[in-house]
Amino acid sequence: MSHVLIIAEHDGSQLNSATAKTINCAAGIDNTELHVLVLGSGCDAIAQQAAEIAGVAKVLVADRNENAVPLAAVLAPQIAEIAAAYDYVFGPSTTFGKDLMPAVAALLDVEQVSDIMEVTGPRSFKRPVYAGNAILNAEVAEGTKVVATVRTASYKAGPTGNSAHIEAISSTAALPSHTRYVELQSEAAERPDLQTAKLVISGGRGVGSKENFDIVYKLADKLGAGVGASRAAVDAGYVSNDMQVGQTGKIIAPDLYMAFGISGAIQHLTGIKDAGTIVAINNDPEAAIFEIADIGLVGDLFEIIPELEQKL
Repeated sequence: MSHVLIIAEHDGSQLNSATAKTINCAAGIDNTELHVLVLGSGCDAIAQQAAEIAGVAKVLVADRNENAVPLAAVLAPQIAEIAAAYDYVFGPSTTFGKDLMPAVAALLDVEQVSDIMEVTGPRSFKRPVYAGNAILNAEVAEGTKVVATVRTASYKAGPTGNSAHIEAISSTAALPSHTRYVELQSEAAERPDLQTAKLVISGGRGVGSKENFDIVYKLADKLGAGVGASRAAVDAGYVSNDMQVGQTGKIIAPDLYMAFGISGAIQHLTGIKDAGTIVAINNDPEAAIFEIADIGLVGDLFEIIPELEQKL
């Protein structure tokens, strides 16, 4: 039997849903035992949340003050040491995972498989390339440890109700002295997080200005939705770059995605193609986004959004 080590992503108090999706991916590898590694400080509650996810056999907890904030330079040496006993090391393809897992792969002296969207064999995986226009079959050689990130938009979070064994562990890995945590700067999170929201409303260049984006915010607040934007809207200064959806932004998979004034550049479509239902509103009947939309409406968003609000 092979063993998979899954790196948990959390904010210090809550386990990120990306972890459960990564576990779901790893469960697709036959004849494996799944262990989750939680690195943090005072993270007993997070370990308990991980232990409840179906398919997990054991939760390992590396609790130390240095792990209070997720610095890749600090976490990677510990993971590499613990991973010596494992055949697979998986992390989510989120901002956290994309920062951390390449460092782990480098320390283990192996090549990383990025953005797994499907497991096709014990050492065979599918991943998107060319902005999702092609799918690559990645094969990992026998005898090589598999270090990978999982495209969380391609997986649902597994069910809970499990009661996995929780074990405290320690690491003797040397930690770097050249990296230190200074501060975290983030936007106020009044709305659901883009990568976990079930409903997302996005605006593009067609919204016209930063002030006009208020109309998108108001509709989102009525629906309890997360708010995203196209790169064009971000580049124009309408919104901050943490709201960007697409190949160079956030890859999301909400149940419902509504796009207002977004033409549908391929880079944006890459970020939303796993959404359950895509609704596009644009005044250009030739807009590329209509090619992938489940529901399309040609019209002026400044007329349509007030109509929607009235009916809501």
